[in-house]
Amino acid sequence: MRTVSLAFAAALVLLASPWAVSAQTSAKDIGQKASETGEAIRDYAVEQKDKAVAHAKRLTRDLDAKLKELERRASKQTGEAKAKSEQMIKDLKAKRAKAGAKLDALGKATKASWDDATNGFADAFHDLATSYDNAVAAFKH
Repeated sequence: MRTVSLAFAAALVLLASPWAVSAQTSAKDIGQKASETGEAIRDYAVEQKDKAVAHAKRLTRDLDAKLKELERRASKQTGEAKAKSEQMIKDLKAKRAKAGAKLDALGKATKASWDDATNGFADAFHDLATSYDNAVAAFKH
């Protein structure tokens, strides 16, 4: 069983909005905060399943909005840059689908499968957030 201090630390991370963007916040910071917050899902106890699932749904909705923005930017590109952007977005959508499947598994998890479900979602979301960071960096070039 996880310690109370871990759960408390996770709660503090979750209270910080991962998508609050100031003038000094970069796109990489957004992805990093999303990844860290996704990792906090691991620290939920099975008794907090409803909160964990709700939090995971918020994370994916917020990242979905960011992906739509990348799609909008990609649609304005031409030539080789557009082809590269479209491939990155295709890859991001595949990773988003994987994270969505892991979110579904999280919602269906039992006490016996909880650790696997939280780890699966956190890993998939971390992969998605990292890929998002890389895509944003590529868009800047």
